[in-house]
Amino acid sequence: MAERIEQRIEGRLPELEQLERVGLFTRREIKAVIKKASALEYKIQRRALHKEDFINYIQYEINLLELIKKRRSRIGYSFKKDEIEYSIVQRIHGIFKRATEKWKDDIQLWLSHVAFCKKWNKKVQLSKVFSAMLAIHPNKPALWIMAAKWEMEERLSSESARHLFLRALRFHPESPKLYQEYFRMELMHAEKQRKEKKEFEQAKMDLGEFSYSEDVLNGEMARIIYRNAIQKIKGAEFHLSLLSIAKLFDFTQDLQKEILENLQAEHADDPLTWDYMARRELELGSLPSLEGSSKQTKASEVFQKEERCCAVFEEAVTALPTEAVWNCYVTFCLERLNRKTNCEELRQKRLERTSSVFSRAHESTLLPEILYKQWLHLLLERGLSEKATEIAAAATERFSQSVEMWQTRLQVLIRMSSSDVGQCFEEAARQVKSKDSLPLWALWVEWSEGANSKEDTEALYQRSLFVTAPADSVTMKERYLDWAYRNGGYKKAKKVFTSLHESRPFSLEFFRKMIQIEKEQESCKMLNVREYYERALREFGSTDCDLWLDYIKEELSHPQGKAANCGNIHWRAMKMLQGELVEKFVSKYTLLQTGHL
Repeated sequence: MAERIEQRIEGRLPELEQLERVGLFTRREIKAVIKKASALEYKIQRRALHKEDFINYIQYEINLLELIKKRRSRIGYSFKKDEIEYSIVQRIHGIFKRATEKWKDDIQLWLSHVAFCKKWNKKVQLSKVFSAMLAIHPNKPALWIMAAKWEMEERLSSESARHLFLRALRFHPESPKLYQEYFRMELMHAEKQRKEKKEFEQAKMDLGEFSYSEDVLNGEMARIIYRNAIQKIKGAEFHLSLLSIAKLFDFTQDLQKEILENLQAEHADDPLTWDYMARRELELGSLPSLEGSSKQTKASEVFQKEERCCAVFEEAVTALPTEAVWNCYVTFCLERLNRKTNCEELRQKRLERTSSVFSRAHESTLLPEILYKQWLHLLLERGLSEKATEIAAAATERFSQSVEMWQTRLQVLIRMSSSDVGQCFEEAARQVKSKDSLPLWALWVEWSEGANSKEDTEALYQRSLFVTAPADSVTMKERYLDWAYRNGGYKKAKKVFTSLHESRPFSLEFFRKMIQIEKEQESCKMLNVREYYERALREFGSTDCDLWLDYIKEELSHPQGKAANCGNIHWRAMKMLQGELVEKFVSKYTLLQTGHL
């Protein structure tokens, strides 16, 4: 192994001599490079290989290249690149190749090699890397797309890109992304050919035997891909994705028409189809605006377009009365309502339209749960409090187990200072499952703190601990302790802590909060602090090394602390912690002893 390492180091000598000769590195720096390279070479030549050693070697060589680049720029020397940089780049390729052969499944390693080749413009090498990577990872469509894009955009080879996409589709015949990118590539190729032909015609150049295929120029290759794709992949969403790509190119009107016709014929029962057809009305019939047109005229034109969109949506909710279609309709109205306009009349019409659509969707019991919150906000904004209360009640009746819906209703009642808030909370607690009820109880106690007596609020906190799921009761315990301290001071907080300190489960924050409360007292007792730490360690001592360190720091810094206890705490920590936590604890404890923590 030593001979091999020595041989590889000797192979570096010509480039190092050049670096010294041209004044980029000093002799001392050359020796440092040799020493470091020898150490790195040794690590990648031994029997037990580690990926990190290869990565470190590659990073060192890349850093060396960057340093040479900076030195060249500083002294203005740009010669001898073949003798210096070329050999380093070749060596990096070699290390990458060994690493990817050893750890074939590491995609990030392959992608690092790809990125390196791109940065140094090594097209031939990159082509080889892509071939090797795809041979090992043919099951990843994203890699095929990356390789094809590079062939198309960097090597300007549409033929190679097409070949890669066809190979990829053999492995992934139902990949939407592959079809989308292949479709886009063929349209880009057609656009490029059209531009070339136009430039030749403008220059009146004789093309001789060379001629451009009309089929390619008109995007017929993309049409073939589209027809094959829709045989494999169904759904309006995929159709629309191809249509949006086709719309990026100004010569695809016929292709767009075909896609649109197929979309309407094959997916008339899909809400996405109706949503697209409705929104399409915004783009159609746009006349060039005259400079002298008034704001009122422009607003009127916009409103007419929106009305045409709504006419399509009206047809949709009649033909396909589903929650998804109403969702599209309401979302469209909200989007238009939220658009800024200086015309108050237009805004008022949009508001009336949105309110009407919300009401009709609700009456049809087809308004999605997620949209009720926005409707209620709109009603409150308009000052329709009674209507908001009525709608919120109807929504919780329909979605009786939805904690989000109950929260929204309660927030409406709280905002209105209604006398029914408490009764509504009780009803919500009966309807919502205990495993989902934490947000409800958090809102309840928050409201109670401002609306009820301390006794009622405390009773509510205590009740929440038994009703919520065990994992959620942890949060309520923290809130209860915090409330007790804010409203009853230290004695009350200690009383609450004492009543709960055997009621598992706990969070570490619960104990830390009590420790902090104790430390804030003028007569802080170390005996109490120790008790809280000991209880916390009983629960979390095997999983949290920082807790042990904080305990030690407390003993060292507190006036009543005992430095002699630190050794015992250290010994117990070493006994309870496992694996990496032990190493982490030892490292931090060393820093603590030296005063660096």
